[in-house]
Amino acid sequence: MIDINAARLGTEAARRLRQADCCTMEPGLSDDEFDRIEAEYGIQFSGDHRAFLTAGLPVSSPPQDGAAWDKPWPDWRNGTPSDLRSHLAWPTNGILTEVEHGYWHVSWGRRPTATSAALTAAEELLTAVPQLIPIYAHRFLPAGSETYGHGHPVLSIWQGTDIIYYGEDLAEYISHEFEEGHEHPETWNPRATVAFWRDFVQ
Repeated sequence: MIDINAARLGTEAARRLRQADCCTMEPGLSDDEFDRIEAEYGIQFSGDHRAFLTAGLPVSSPPQDGAAWDKPWPDWRNGTPSDLRSHLAWPTNGILTEVEHGYWHVSWGRRPTATSAALTAAEELLTAVPQLIPIYAHRFLPAGSETYGHGHPVLSIWQGTDIIYYGEDLAEYISHEFEEGHEHPETWNPRATVAFWRDFVQ
């Protein structure tokens, strides 16, 4: 059961995306499709994200010169498992790259001396951090059923610990990403709701 505020937020985000006319949108995911996807990939969509994908499934955008992603929208219905798993792994793979170059999170205790041992330990430790689920390219929302009155801020994760806010909530994110001339409201004050990842937000 999706929280009513999350449902409104996700539906509004989908409405704004349609209005922006920037991508192809297919019919939204059904409950059976959500069940299959969540079981296959071991994830759980947050209420706002689920409502967004129920209202419509964005699957493609016109190609852009210099774009870092060939398929920025995760196609949860027809995408290949390897593509979806790779997209889901983007945040943790970025952290592992940082570990390879000397990074170590303060909560992890003492870093092993050998880089190979540090990578092995970090990979295990990262299995315990909260999951993030891609919305578009390297923009992510937290996984999980928890709901918040004002929605989850959208995180933009470029390389490992290079993380910024890209939307105060899902609907505001869609406006910021796809509406020309959009500016954050004067009251803009996102607060990350997800442990571990919020330690890096700039």
